[in-house]
Amino acid sequence: MTLFRPTIEQIAALTRDDRPVCAFVYDLDALMDHARSLVSALPRGAEFFYAVKANNDPRVLRALAPHVAGFEVASAGEIRRVRAAVGLSARIIMGGPARTGSDIATLLAHGVERLHLESLQAMRIANAVAEAAGAILPVLLRVNLAGPVPGATLTMGGAATQFGIEEAAIPDAIAVLRDCPALRFEGFHFHTVSNNRDAAGHAALCAAELALARRWAEAYGLDLRLVNLGGGWGVDYADPDWRFDADAFARLLAPHLDARTRVQFECGRIVAAYHAAYVCEIVDLKRAHGRAFALLRGGTHHFRLPNSWAHDHPFAIQPREAWHNDWPRPEIAGEPLTLAGELCTPKDILARDIPVERARIGDRVVFLMAGAYGWDISHHDFLCHAHPERLFLADGAVVPEQSA
Repeated sequence: MTLFRPTIEQIAALTRDDRPVCAFVYDLDALMDHARSLVSALPRGAEFFYAVKANNDPRVLRALAPHVAGFEVASAGEIRRVRAAVGLSARIIMGGPARTGSDIATLLAHGVERLHLESLQAMRIANAVAEAAGAILPVLLRVNLAGPVPGATLTMGGAATQFGIEEAAIPDAIAVLRDCPALRFEGFHFHTVSNNRDAAGHAALCAAELALARRWAEAYGLDLRLVNLGGGWGVDYADPDWRFDADAFARLLAPHLDARTRVQFECGRIVAAYHAAYVCEIVDLKRAHGRAFALLRGGTHHFRLPNSWAHDHPFAIQPREAWHNDWPRPEIAGEPLTLAGELCTPKDILARDIPVERARIGDRVVFLMAGAYGWDISHHDFLCHAHPERLFLADGAVVPEQSA
């Protein structure tokens, strides 16, 4: 799987030359190839859902729909987004905290096939709404393991977080669920870690979660139809060419699967991250207190991921020879450079003190691996700056915005 690196020629052909460039560029063909590769690595009987939170653009959803089992959503808005983009045939499963009665009503109205319950309150709300609608809603109980759980950039369980039902309270949750006639227990949900780069360790964690689910099913006389093992397949922003070993993960997990219990995964970052770039033009260069800064047409209001994760995002500088001003062209060469955006806050930084050969006003900075948790998590209208162009390429052409 290759990393999308738009060329100077591509950027020039796709963007206008009469203003500083600021654009996300997505390669939908590579995205689809990558999705097929991830799905094909899974053992027989395992299903791969795309986690919509990573990138919910309709063009991304439509591109992925033929290649994944369905879509995992975390809000009523994401349910509507999937239905509008893909249609009634798309399978949808729903998780996430802080569920409301309105969420459950939307879920039922749009044919979502399963809800992942994160608390007893959510269970009771779901039962009340489903019962009033005359429906039976399939559910999984999301488990927050006792932990600790090592090996991930983000820990969703195995620690004091707001996610899931703590392991010690699962017996109580099962007892409450038995008194909810409009809910049908189908299994357990484990989304314990996010961005785990250790394929063998992640397989061992998933195997332990499967074993725990089976012990509970046997102890409480439950029909264990399904275990959702979440996502957590990692990417490495410090090394854009590194890849999670999905084949090794699947091979190590396969002996722990059986025909009686289906297994599902819901991955987002590893699907969408690699196939987009965020391109910003350098509009100013300056020094302050011994440090060099490049100021960009863009920033964290478009691409919050580097700030959110407190990392230096990988980038390349594309030289651009055009210079139409009467004054000398400023440049910085052979020294560390900090890439800052256009916001009035010192936190608007995308990379800090990175050595560069040369950067000039008018050159473009191409931030790689910008397809997941970038635009979708950003505060777009802070200071009311112009939004970037968002260009989706398929078969060598831009997918028109109006078809989104």
